[in-house]
Amino acid sequence: MSAPTDASHEHDEHEGQTIHVTLKGYVTGFVLAVILTAIPFWLVMHGGLSKSSSTALVVLGLGAVQIVVHMIYFLHMNARSEGGWNMLALIFTLVLVVITLSGSIWIMYHLNHNMMPASMQDMSNLP
Repeated sequence: MSAPTDASHEHDEHEGQTIHVTLKGYVTGFVLAVILTAIPFWLVMHGGLSKSSSTALVVLGLGAVQIVVHMIYFLHMNARSEGGWNMLALIFTLVLVVITLSGSIWIMYHLNHNMMPASMQDMSNLP
């Protein structure tokens, strides 16, 4: 990476590709990140949606959008960077995260279902 010639511009040259980084891009990413943080915070603090499951889905969705904003504006990831290896590593990571999370949720559900007594009356009958 070459030294920045201006406070607002930096050039990153890697394998013949030049990525132009500007202060405007960082400010745009920062503003989007703040907005995507403020909306879920407001929803949770003020009870914006009637059902808590709807609120949870909106918060998770905005969290996923915020991950994409961070990857694009701050990590400068796209399908062309590093000859596509960044995208391949990202896909592999996402597959591992989905497998781990879904497996953990599945195990916890079945442990709760199979290990917990059906009612408080059943608990009183336990030795």
